[in-house]
Amino acid sequence: MSDARLFHPWGTAGGADDPVLITPELAGWRYSGLRVIHLPPAGRRVLATGDHEVAVIPLAGGLTVETEGRRFELAGRETVFTAVPDFAYVPRDAELRLGSAHGCEVALASARATRRLDPAYGPAAAVPVEVRGAGRATRQANNLLTPDAFDADKLVVCEILTPDGNWSSFPPHKHDEASAHECVNEEIYFFRVAGRDGRTPDREGFGLHRTYTADGSIDETVTVRDGDVFLVPRGYHGPCVATPGHHLYYLNVMAGPAAERAMLACDDPAHHWVRDSWAGQPVDPRCPLTSPPAPDGGIR
Repeated sequence: MSDARLFHPWGTAGGADDPVLITPELAGWRYSGLRVIHLPPAGRRVLATGDHEVAVIPLAGGLTVETEGRRFELAGRETVFTAVPDFAYVPRDAELRLGSAHGCEVALASARATRRLDPAYGPAAAVPVEVRGAGRATRQANNLLTPDAFDADKLVVCEILTPDGNWSSFPPHKHDEASAHECVNEEIYFFRVAGRDGRTPDREGFGLHRTYTADGSIDETVTVRDGDVFLVPRGYHGPCVATPGHHLYYLNVMAGPAAERAMLACDDPAHHWVRDSWAGQPVDPRCPLTSPPAPDGGIR
C-alpha cells in the first residue's frame, strides 16, 4: 500500500473544478505547490497569489491571463502529448484572472517566494527542448522555468515526456542536502498517461514510479495513472516507467530554500554507471515527441 502523504491519485487532492490542489501545508513542506483547474467554455477565475509566485501552464486548450495591468494570450495546445506550451509567470502578491472562450485545463505551478518579479510571458518557441538519456532511457525535457531558461525567485518547472516502453528519471537521484553537488528542492510529479491514440490522456493506461531513501524510511513503488500526483520530500526518485502502448508525461514542480535556483542532484551510487553507458547507445528516434505548435495552431 502506498503512503497517502506522498501518493495522491486523481481526485483525492482537490475537487471537481480543481482536481489537484497541493499546497505546502498539505504536502508538509515549505515551498512547492500545484493547482490544476478546469475552466468551462466562457469560464473565468480570479485568484490571489499571496506569497507564492505562479507559472500558468496550459495542459489542454488555451486561455487569457490578466495580472498587474498585463494581458497574456496563451495559445495552449490540444493535449500535453501534442505540443510544447507557452506559459505566463505571475509574481507573488498579485491578483490573477484567468479566462477561456472554449474551455481549458490549466496547471498553476507555484513556489513560496521572497523576491517579487514582474509578470512575464514565455513563448513556446523559446522553451528549450532537450533529449536526455539514450536507448530505453531516452526521454524529452521541456525546460519551461528552469534556472537557465526563465527567471524566477524559487520556482523551477519542467515537463518530461517518456515514449511508451521507455524509462525516465533514471538513474535514481536525490536533491535533499545542500552541498557543492546537490541543492535542496521539494518536488511534485503530476502524471498524464496517453491513451491508445498516443495523444489523448486516458486512465486506461498506467506507468510506474519509485521513490526511496537509503535508510528505508521511504520505499514506494506505485502504479500511476492519468492525473495522479506523487510528492518527493526527500530521497532518491526514479525510475518512471512508461508501459508499452502508453506515452508518459509528468510535470515537475520544484522549489527550495537556496538563495539561487539550481537543479543539482546526486545519483544513487549503485546506479550511476548506467549514465556512463549511454555514450555507446543510440538515442530513441521518437524523441522529441512534441515541439512548439504552429503560429496559428493554438486553441483559445
